[in-house]
Amino acid sequence: MRTTQPLTITLPLDMAQMVKDKVSSGEYATESEVIRDGLRTLAARDAAVERWLREEVVPTLADARAHPERLLTADQLRKNLSSQIDVITAQPRSGA
Repeated sequence: MRTTQPLTITLPLDMAQMVKDKVSSGEYATESEVIRDGLRTLAARDAAVERWLREEVVPTLADARAHPERLLTADQLRKNLSSQIDVITAQPRSGA
């Protein structure tokens, strides 16, 4: 049983050159390997986003709905952010 499928793709010139450069540098043996690695990276990023949504965003939203009294108003948020910015900008810069 065949485990691969040939595809014909069209890339912008800069991306096509990037693929060729990866092969000519020896980092990858073939253009197909470059594309496969890029797709694996894309799949890993998609999985990380999905995990973040499921494990952090959804529970945070559920908590906000369950306890709306804990939420900040836009005014409170602006004041908190402004205070944090003041603290950061008041710190001396290292190496200056």
